[in-house]
Amino acid sequence: MSRVFDDRPCALGEGPLWHPQRQQLFWFDVLGKRLLTRDADGARDWQFDEYVSAAGWVDRETLLIASETGLWRFDLQSGKRDLVMALEADNHVTRSNDGRADPWGGFWIGTMGKQAEHGAGAIYRFYGGELRQLVPEVSISNAICFAPDRRCAYYTDTATGQVMRQPLEAESGWPEGEPHVFLDLRVDGLDPDGAVVDEDGNVWIAQWGASRVAAYSPLGTFLKAVHFGGRHTSCPGFGGPEFRDLYCTSARQGIDAARLRAEPENGMTFVAIGVGKGRAEYQVIL
Repeated sequence: MSRVFDDRPCALGEGPLWHPQRQQLFWFDVLGKRLLTRDADGARDWQFDEYVSAAGWVDRETLLIASETGLWRFDLQSGKRDLVMALEADNHVTRSNDGRADPWGGFWIGTMGKQAEHGAGAIYRFYGGELRQLVPEVSISNAICFAPDRRCAYYTDTATGQVMRQPLEAESGWPEGEPHVFLDLRVDGLDPDGAVVDEDGNVWIAQWGASRVAAYSPLGTFLKAVHFGGRHTSCPGFGGPEFRDLYCTSARQGIDAARLRAEPENGMTFVAIGVGKGRAEYQVIL
C-alpha cells in the first residue's frame, strides 16, 4: 500500500535518487525547474534558471545534476553548481530527461524535445571525462537502468512503447552489440516511463497514465504492480534503510483543472513500504 511521501505537487516529477550516505531522497520538478528533498528538518528545495531532471551522487555533499544545457557538480551545502560537461547546450529545442548512474561510475542521460518533438533527443553516457552519444533520434528518453550483473542496460523511447535491452562490455560498460526489445507494452496500451532494477535483476517500470509501477523479471515476465495515487507515475527509485521501500514521482502535466481538483494527489511524491529488494544507486566517478 502506497502513501504520500511529500505533498508538494510537481508539474513533472522526475528522477528520484536515494542518497545512500545521507539516507535521503532527492527528486526533481522538471517544469518547475527545481530540486526537492526532505530531511530531518522537513521539506527543502533549490530553484534553478533552467530545466533540471536527473542526478547521481558523487559524495556526501555533491550531486551530479543534468540540466537542459549541461552536467553540473552541485554542492548541497552551498547550492553552488559548476559545469562539468555541456549537454546539447546549443540546441534550444531539447532538455534533459531521464538519467541514472551506471555500475562503472558513469552517468547515462537522455534528452528530449521540450514539446516532445519527434526524434529530437538522444541518450548519452558520460564516463572518464567523455560524453558519447549512444542512441540518436529519441523522442522521449526514459527507463535508463542497469542489470546488477552488469551485462546490460535498459532504456526506452516512451513514444515507441518498447523497452530495449542493450548488452554492455564487461570492463568498461560501453555498449557492445545491438539492442533488442525487452518489453513491448503496446499490446497492453501502456506507456513506459522511468525504471529501476532491483537486486534480483527485476525491472520496475513506471507506467504513465496508469497510476502504477510494474515489475518484470529479467526474462520480461510480468511479476506484480504497485499502485500509487498519482495518475501519471513517472519514475521509481528504491530507498529506505534496507532499500526495500519504493518511491515514485508523479506529474500534473496533461491533467485538466477539474480532475486536479478531484484528485489533488496528482504530482505528489509517493512511497510504498517494503515492496521489493532494491540496492544502492551507483556512485558517479568524476
